[in-house]
Amino acid sequence: MARRGVGVGDVVALVLPPGPEYLFAYLAAAKLGAITTGANDKLAPRERASILERAVPRLVIATPGFEPDPAAVTLDAEVLTAAPAAAVAEVLVEIQSDDAVPALPDDPDRPVAIIFTSGTTGLPKGALYTNRQLEFITETDVRGVWGEGTRSFTGTSFAHLGFMTKLPGNLMRGGTNFIMSRWRAHDALDLVARERMVMVAGVPTQLALMLAEPDFDAFDLDAVRVIIVGGGPITPGLAAEARARFGAALATRYSCTEAGIGLGTAFDDPDEDAIVSVGRPHASVDLAVLDTADRPVPPGEVGEVCLRSPAVMSGYWRDPEATAAAFTATGHVRTGDLGWIDDAGRLRLVGRSKEMYVRGGYNVYPVEVEAVLSTHPDVVAVAVIPEPDAVMGEIGLAAIVARPGATVTLPAVREFAQDRLARYKLPEAIALVDALPLTAGEKVDRRALQAALAERAAPSR
Repeated sequence: MARRGVGVGDVVALVLPPGPEYLFAYLAAAKLGAITTGANDKLAPRERASILERAVPRLVIATPGFEPDPAAVTLDAEVLTAAPAAAVAEVLVEIQSDDAVPALPDDPDRPVAIIFTSGTTGLPKGALYTNRQLEFITETDVRGVWGEGTRSFTGTSFAHLGFMTKLPGNLMRGGTNFIMSRWRAHDALDLVARERMVMVAGVPTQLALMLAEPDFDAFDLDAVRVIIVGGGPITPGLAAEARARFGAALATRYSCTEAGIGLGTAFDDPDEDAIVSVGRPHASVDLAVLDTADRPVPPGEVGEVCLRSPAVMSGYWRDPEATAAAFTATGHVRTGDLGWIDDAGRLRLVGRSKEMYVRGGYNVYPVEVEAVLSTHPDVVAVAVIPEPDAVMGEIGLAAIVARPGATVTLPAVREFAQDRLARYKLPEAIALVDALPLTAGEKVDRRALQAALAERAAPSR
């Protein structure tokens, strides 16, 4: 990179699957004072092009077949195809002896990473992180302790918040991390069993897929002691099943791309905490739940979740208007999530602000409905989306993945949920699907689900 003129403030864009090449390139750029951004290799070509166009990189490193298409994006950048890991290792040995790069002076405000949002509600925006935020996140995670690493696996994109901001802490911990270039439930369970892993970590979708694996009970998972779930709220049904079948304690983590760190539950918290909430703020994190005028709402009332800490992003890359809109006057970053604080000080999420729908004048939050429906014994997965209605304006449509051999009907679903949900929150249509569409970040793609259901036969009512 140095020989190619990459230096302080330049952007290096990585279009790579999880693997050593991404790791080496990120560390190399940081040693030069360059800024690394990643484009998830699972994104569609147009989505990757949008990220590259906004990042304005000096250098693009892409895995074969994922190089930017000149017809789709105009870049003033050199494009390199990533070499196999073995070749990268040989190059590292060579440059360690011949081309040592001078150490950079300490600079807490030097940018290190640009982490792009998923773009599911619009064009992706790049959250900028500097040494200062990464140092705070590292101290929060490891508290200056070296070692104590364990065996674990990862199967999510390295372009996301977790890898990009927690790499210094993970290097301090040590341990062994098995990298899955393509995450599959069976392969993940095989790794956990074969390597006697004590921890299983992932997004709720990955946990659900592991539990749905037909051979789940054939794996020896006795070594598993803890489960960590982040990247989205876990439904009560999934939390209870995971605890029971893994025989392990469960903790949740909650944040967003712009906040860095946020809230969570501890393994020794009451079991209920991880089921009904995303926990309480981590040390040095200030949680605010605000109304549309940025005023705090009373405890128990729903508002937008906002977070403030030394870990929040510096702003959006090359987008001052979006940056101004992302922060409140008090410096809290807006998460876009809606939630409320209960009597125990726990944050309970009810959904994204753009996912809420209005039925006959009443606000309905899909996550709240999904939390109840997920506990139905014949429901494997569920997502609730709004459907236009001539009388009510919008009604709830529940897309359900049923257990093999089970018969799930709308009357049965409504009867199951009627004691825990107000009548206006109950779904008024269901659609049985083989699987819920996922984004590149392994979250339910509600827009894709709406589009898919709009093209098929009318759901049952």
